[in-house]
Amino acid sequence: MKPVYKIKPCGDCALSVIFENEISEEVNNHVASLKKSVESKKLKGFQSCIPTYCALLIRYSPLESTYGEWSRHIEHLLEERCEVSDDKAMVYVIPVYYGGEFGPDLDHVASQNQLEASKVIEIHTSNIYRIYMLGFTPGFPYLGGMDERIATPRLTQPRTKIEAGSVGIAGKQTGIYPIDSPGGWQIIGRTPVRLFDIESDPPMLLEAGNYIQFKEIDLKTFKSIEKLVSTHQFSCETYEISRGGVKNEFN
Repeated sequence: MKPVYKIKPCGDCALSVIFENEISEEVNNHVASLKKSVESKKLKGFQSCIPTYCALLIRYSPLESTYGEWSRHIEHLLEERCEVSDDKAMVYVIPVYYGGEFGPDLDHVASQNQLEASKVIEIHTSNIYRIYMLGFTPGFPYLGGMDERIATPRLTQPRTKIEAGSVGIAGKQTGIYPIDSPGGWQIIGRTPVRLFDIESDPPMLLEAGNYIQFKEIDLKTFKSIEKLVSTHQFSCETYEISRGGVKNEFN
């Protein structure tokens, strides 16, 4: 079935393709599929794509192409490619040391949900999380798929500094802080993996439309990975899955 969408101009060098106004894997799959198609076609004037929950911003050179031409390109691509259930997606395995000084709010999250801290970790590492979009800070992943049994409200008083790599929970969402920044999420652990590194190409590790799986590690392993990361010798573990095969109960 052809997706429902509308195309709107964004200034004289970009347009936005807006799908149904809801947060769902089905809608986000249309965004991911269109992004893949646009990037693979190498159409005249193309510069970049920026995906969100339910829309795709496409930047192009107005000296090489026009809004009308790009509108026709989009219509053609969506006629060509409407289903993404057989597409492959990447799962990034993110190692996390939970609790202690790296996860100061783990016990609070456990108490809030009447669970043991070990159960919070078990639940948090049991699902595969959809990366709906990146934003807030460079490389910050907005994730879907968290089990509501560990949902916890944000801090009443945000911290002025959250360390890069901190893994947190805010309401029904979980996420990772790519850089040092202020924040109000409940911090339950930290990963030594860099989600944003200006010296890397590309600088952001993650990509919208793919997935994350958290993996518990001990402090010794954390320090070992941290050392490798500092010398650019660490590669994040990944594996492929079918987008249509992800069936988290708590999306």
